Amino acid sequence: MKRALFPGSFDPLTLGHYDIIKRGLKLFDEVVVAIGINADKNYMFSLEERQKFIKEAFKDEPKVKVMTYQGLTIDFCKEIDAQFILRGLRNPADFEFEKAIAHTNRKLSRIETVFLLTAASTSYISSSIVRDVIRNNGDYTVLVPDSVRVIKK
Repeated sequence: MKRALFPGSFDPLTLGHYDIIKRGLKLFDEVVVAIGINADKNYMFSLEERQKFIKEAFKDEPKVKVMTYQGLTIDFCKEIDAQFILRGLRNPADFEFEKAIAHTNRKLSRIETVFLLTAASTSYISSSIVRDVIRNNGDYTVLVPDSVRVIKK
């Protein structure tokens, strides 16, 4: 089985994330959406809410699993037997940042990182932009899947 891990905080899940996961399903037998837990980070949404957003968005897709993890991504990949890390690239800055992580992961393990370019229609969307729109009572619904559109923040 070709299993890919798609790690992130997903605070919240965006249409960009959704697009990468859907496209990843064409490449892999299973995509594990892995919510990283970082005690030092201040999240807008609880872990339970973020899990719910993803599970609801992919409720009809049995090839998508949602899990949580702490520590190194490559250690979690080994734990669940994921041979690939799936990442989305929005812009050149993302590429430079992700390239360094991918090289480090490859040096420390045999796990390959697969990059997908985000769709032009979602390349400007980030979770931090969505959170800012929500904080300022803007219309965030055009930036997220239906599963996130029911928030009461």
